[in-house]
Amino acid sequence: MWIGPNLPTESGVRRTPGPSTVILDRVTPGTWSATDESVEVWPGRAWPLGATWSEESTNFAVYAPDATGLWVCLFDDSTGEDVEIRHELTEHTLGIWHGALPGVPLGQRYGFRVDGPWDPAAGLRFNAAKLLLDPYARAVSGEFTTAPPVFGHVRTDDGKDRGTVRDDRDSAPYVGKGVVVHDDFDWGDDRPLQRRWRDTVIYELHVKGFTKLHDRIPEELRGTYAGLGHPVVTDYLQDLGVTAVELLPVHQFVSEPHLAGHDLTNYWGYNSIGYFAPHSAYSSSGDRGQQVVEFKQMVKNLHAAGIEVILDVVYNHTAEAGANGPMLSFRGFDDLGFYERTSPDRKGTHRPDTYWDVTGCGNTVDTDNPAALRLILDSLRYWVTEMHVDGFRFDLMSALTRTGHDIDMSGHLLTTIGQDPVLRHAKLIAEPWDTSVEGYGVGEFPPPWVEWNDQYRDTMRDFWRSASDGVRTVATRLAGSSDLYLDDGRSPYASINFITAHDGFTLRDLVSYQHKHNEANGEGNRDGTDNNRSWNYGVEGETDDAEVVALRHRQAANLIATLCLSAGVPMITAGDERGRTQRGNNNPYNQDNEISWVDWRPDDAWLDTFDITRLALEIRREHPALRQRHWFEGRPAIVGGPKDLAWIHPAGREMTADDWQHGELRVVGMFVSGDPLRSPGPRGEQQRDSSFMLWLNGSSSDCEITFPFNEWVQHGAVVLSTDPDNPVGLKVEAGETITLGARSLVLLQQV
Repeated sequence: MWIGPNLPTESGVRRTPGPSTVILDRVTPGTWSATDESVEVWPGRAWPLGATWSEESTNFAVYAPDATGLWVCLFDDSTGEDVEIRHELTEHTLGIWHGALPGVPLGQRYGFRVDGPWDPAAGLRFNAAKLLLDPYARAVSGEFTTAPPVFGHVRTDDGKDRGTVRDDRDSAPYVGKGVVVHDDFDWGDDRPLQRRWRDTVIYELHVKGFTKLHDRIPEELRGTYAGLGHPVVTDYLQDLGVTAVELLPVHQFVSEPHLAGHDLTNYWGYNSIGYFAPHSAYSSSGDRGQQVVEFKQMVKNLHAAGIEVILDVVYNHTAEAGANGPMLSFRGFDDLGFYERTSPDRKGTHRPDTYWDVTGCGNTVDTDNPAALRLILDSLRYWVTEMHVDGFRFDLMSALTRTGHDIDMSGHLLTTIGQDPVLRHAKLIAEPWDTSVEGYGVGEFPPPWVEWNDQYRDTMRDFWRSASDGVRTVATRLAGSSDLYLDDGRSPYASINFITAHDGFTLRDLVSYQHKHNEANGEGNRDGTDNNRSWNYGVEGETDDAEVVALRHRQAANLIATLCLSAGVPMITAGDERGRTQRGNNNPYNQDNEISWVDWRPDDAWLDTFDITRLALEIRREHPALRQRHWFEGRPAIVGGPKDLAWIHPAGREMTADDWQHGELRVVGMFVSGDPLRSPGPRGEQQRDSSFMLWLNGSSSDCEITFPFNEWVQHGAVVLSTDPDNPVGLKVEAGETITLGARSLVLLQQV
């Protein structure tokens, strides 16, 4: 049933509505009528952006500087069909359209329609037939469905684009709507934990995938925020020794249209469209605002267990993709301002119809644009102040550092975050690259940023598969990567060390597969990196060969123990500690199934890997000598004391210049003195701890090693080992020689 006329277009042609949308009649400017009732639109105010609820009215404000008309559209499905009521906003201040509606209930679904010029060649893509998600929506209800009306331009039946022709079909039935939210959640005394970086152990996980198969969590909570906040999870993370979870994207996201044709979805979530809204599909309690409360309770539960919450955030691009992508939000409000354009051509003519893409996703958000910059900062502050998260990991951060097209470490976003009184105290992690060659910036971000260190990953993978060029770089990575972070005044914890991440092989697959096996992704196994630096030890994939299986278990233990004992901040990928496999898939971004979910069955778990991970983290936690914030200097911390760090040759002497140049040497000892520590205590007092000797044998042969003899180290005991012939508890005297097994490590504590 239709009530009233459709919105007029610039040409006077009425647009065809969607199949389930009812539009109520407009009677006079600023007033709308539903039968005999009318609702006046008050002027409202231009701040804050988004929908701000009060008992008296709800203020709507949205930035669309080049628009010629704008409507807020309310949706009511109480009668079984979606009734849309459009209210025109006539007030606009400095590009912001605003108005207040009295009597709007909490949980009200809404969107915007925006009219203006349709001129793609000039970067103007206004289309009032498309319902747009509020960029500041605090919650989103409903699903995105791939259908022709979600595109602002006409697409032919064969999927080809006619990007210059406007599509006048209504998109409302196919897109999610914003939700008016206001809650009085009781945080109690909860607040961001602000744990020191040197005491942090990060655990990267997927909200759904971590608990979807967990048989000790109620079925209705599995794969949700409530499931992640369940005591079964918090107890597990505490037992393992984790201090922070880094959640793969939880901003509202949608799947790319091309995935629908393969019956696949975006699982990882790196396709954001709502930067203030927790992804509604992860909610067990509903999508009319309940997801906000559920997310907050999850954070509160994790904080109560002493676990910080870090969000993986994707501000570098949006789900609207390139110029031929869907029109969901930003493109319909300010396409020309929000997305970066290509450089001028040889004639000096800009191409506003051509997006500049250094994200590999079709568009790049323009942080030179004040409105885009404001949205990012407002979003970050919201998640800290209202949702109590502790920090952020920025996906493809180099794309956001651009001034124009140039990398600029003193540019707008980094500068404003560094000066912001809220954000500068949050944990800030950069993925220090984008898809361009010049975008690789490991070691280049300014304080207080810390960085994912892929050089650590590559070095340690090569060392343990016997492919390293000696031990020079290995030693540098073990000691905190001073070559990358010392010169700008940052500490060893500026290096987020990792062996694996969501993107790539799991730890088990790293030691089980020589090649990627991504056939399930539907891209002919062409996707995903070929530079895995992995080794299958003679058999591709799973095997019953006991000797191969034992070696794989040992190598997994070597890799994760090295990670936990290195200077810097360790990051563990969820499930690696128990042998999770993706069956050789190193790019399962579209695998929302058991390929990606953590398998909690005990019969397939690598419990020995779990035990050594927990032990290594326990030793790290209890001994500040292994997590110092100052750089090692290779000289005594006090006059007459031992060197704070010494590198030992298998023969028992300190490494010489010639030793460091020996490309075939793959055995090294790392002596760390704890008596005293270079770092003072909380009141400036001198701290003392045990000293440690870590021996690593990355070669395929057993090696005779001699423990150094000096006045500071006389006796030691093995406290962690992957070598069954040198078990925990073994006592070693200074000057004694033992045989360290091939591909194994031992950690000795001074006694």
